[in-house]
Amino acid sequence: LPIYSQVKKEKEQGCYEDFIECLKLYDKEENGTMMLAELQHALLALGESLDDEQVETLFADCMDPEDDEGFIPYSQHSSPECVTDPIS
Repeated sequence: LPIYSQVKKEKEQGCYEDFIECLKLYDKEENGTMMLAELQHALLALGESLDDEQVETLFADCMDPEDDEGFIPYSQHSSPECVTDPIS
């Protein structure tokens, strides 16, 4: 991804903890979960958007399945490797 190449060159990239802090913005119940649909929408529509196949690969590799109410845990199972590796 072009934006990944640009950010990788910058010294102040943020870290895994910064990524988790951003996800906390979607945690309306403050219990370590967020709606899978909200994350999917953000990845498909905002910034340098991903396509459906990239999002599905990301979810399969880095996320637990959503529960009956559509929530996923975002911090306890998200690994730094999933955050720092580019999606190809």
